[in-house]
Amino acid sequence: MSDTTIAGPIGIFDSGYGGLTVFKEIHKQLPEYDYIYLGDNARVPYGTRSFETVYEFTKECVFKLFDLGCNLVILACNTASAKALRSIQQNDLPPGKKVLGVIRPTSEIVDQFTKSNKVGILATQGTVNSESYVIEINKFHPQIDVFQHACPFWVPLVENNELQSEGANYFVQQDIEELLALSPNIDTILLACTHYPLLLPIIEKYVPDGINIISQGKLVADSLVDYLKRHPEVEAQCSKGSKLQFFTTDDANEFNEKAEIFFGKRIASQTIKV
Repeated sequence: MSDTTIAGPIGIFDSGYGGLTVFKEIHKQLPEYDYIYLGDNARVPYGTRSFETVYEFTKECVFKLFDLGCNLVILACNTASAKALRSIQQNDLPPGKKVLGVIRPTSEIVDQFTKSNKVGILATQGTVNSESYVIEINKFHPQIDVFQHACPFWVPLVENNELQSEGANYFVQQDIEELLALSPNIDTILLACTHYPLLLPIIEKYVPDGINIISQGKLVADSLVDYLKRHPEVEAQCSKGSKLQFFTTDDANEFNEKAEIFFGKRIASQTIKV
């Protein structure tokens, strides 16, 4: 375990590639910090796994990032945030280490986007089953009704780079229609999976005018900026050398090829064991 008195990189964890869409926005707003991204591609997908399995996998990866010198880790993964974050925060954190997720920052400000107080959630089956968004949104905004729909085919479409395919159009249209059928008054849709922003051009085709579509990346980045301002003791533990490192638990060459789709620029990763 690294010494928390030594400033270290900010860790960004995801089960695979999707967290790169969040990392991209964080790096855009906070380019001066050092970062380590870890994708657990060898064990993806997390969305269909049990709570216990996701907790164990996430904990292993978080502690690997601690070993690599990180004092602050962001779970840029909705499934990990839903199924593992609270347990890790309550039971496992060594002194001086912090872990944050993506659900709370989004839930806190969703009221700024809805006038009807009817919000739709598109997510993986694991995130839907966890009820995390329903719980968090209702904690901050009890007046908001939350309607959830799982989109099991969206992540494979993105990871196989089928963003322009007939299949992508078919499944996106079908899932949006099924979500909107839950309430005629939904005026805001939250994309509660970090893969989904890559499908935004298709999503916008099938979402009626007047409905807000929220992607998480910028919201999480804004929240991290605010968090570091409010917690100078944590900010002081984050090193600033503008250095980016990428690790994957699977094949580095394959990761590099697909990661560019999510991060928007070429990267060079290394394979790591957790």
